[in-house]
Amino acid sequence: MAGLESYERVYRGKPIKSWETESNFPHTYLTQEVIRPLEVPAVHPLVEDSPPSEGDLAVKKYMVAGCGLATLITETLLVHPLIVLRRQCQVNPGLNKYHIIPITLVPVVVRLHQTQGINTLWKGIGSVLLVKGMLLAIEDFISKITPWPKEITCNSSLKAFEEINRKYDSVSIGLVTPFYSASLVETVQSEIASESPGILDVFRDGAIRLVEVSNKGRLIPIYSLLPPTVAYGVSKYLFTLAVQGVTSRIMHIRQKQSQELRGAYSRDLLSETVAQDIELQSSLISTFMAEALFYPWETVIHRLHLQGTRTIIDNLDTGRSVTPLLTGYSGASDCYSTIISTEGPLGLYKGFGALILEFSINLVIVRVVKWVLTELRTILRPKPKSTRDPPQWYYNDI
Repeated sequence: MAGLESYERVYRGKPIKSWETESNFPHTYLTQEVIRPLEVPAVHPLVEDSPPSEGDLAVKKYMVAGCGLATLITETLLVHPLIVLRRQCQVNPGLNKYHIIPITLVPVVVRLHQTQGINTLWKGIGSVLLVKGMLLAIEDFISKITPWPKEITCNSSLKAFEEINRKYDSVSIGLVTPFYSASLVETVQSEIASESPGILDVFRDGAIRLVEVSNKGRLIPIYSLLPPTVAYGVSKYLFTLAVQGVTSRIMHIRQKQSQELRGAYSRDLLSETVAQDIELQSSLISTFMAEALFYPWETVIHRLHLQGTRTIIDNLDTGRSVTPLLTGYSGASDCYSTIISTEGPLGLYKGFGALILEFSINLVIVRVVKWVLTELRTILRPKPKSTRDPPQWYYNDI
């Protein structure tokens, strides 16, 4: 335009001399000056890919470890009194109160604490931990000297199920059975009518039980207890894996459907946090279903292991007296039929209320620990890096 040649080309008060040096873009179009908008150097944070930082991954790692530790402590320490109550109910054929619901156990526990002290329901916890440690050590040893898989998951093939059924668990459970029998005696015997066992007495009693191959009175030899005990352990383990696989897939499908209802898939659909939460919930559900389904079988197994051991247990009808175990079963089938005929079908579920309490406490503690760790993760999560802001003059000009 005439008379404007001496003026600089500007845009919103800023010179645009930089456009003159860019040869890739035309400066005129049909004899008219082309004024291009300024380039904004800001990058929107949603456009950038922001992978999780090392600090966030470390917090997630500690969260998973914390949940695992809380679950382990819950299973071994906090619910051990309920395991003691459950087993004492299971092995007592003369028990009049079956304690199918948890509320009936409350007055009994109060009387036990009044007569025997607060530590009476933690008896045998040392032997239980030793037997668990022995089982883990045997499994680790077998995995190192044999080509068998150490464990299978819910996604394993049917061939792997059959292999671990035939070899792995059968061997490990069979080797631990004598010591499990000795640990069972320590958890149910009354402290006011029996001597307190030593820490390592479970190994001595288990070895004695192993070498006793002949019938002594009503005592059942260990080789007769191996088939039902191994079958019980392997069947329960495989059932737990199967239910865990089904429930895990159902939860994944429900998670996907919930995302579809919102119109889009979230990035957290298959994230590590969601997967761990689904794994934890499916594990709790499958464990409870397995314990409930195999509870009658466990009752039969425990009575066979204690027969002829001259064990005196607490009388959970009153909580103030003791009673001896006097049974004469010839085998697993005879024990089952005798319970049905003399105690009724509910006799197989004596002490089931303690199992309900056990999993209720387990669930509450896991949820509380998960909530605490989630809050700590939010607090300890590193702050995201700030994105590059546009120049200050750009905002001033706007």
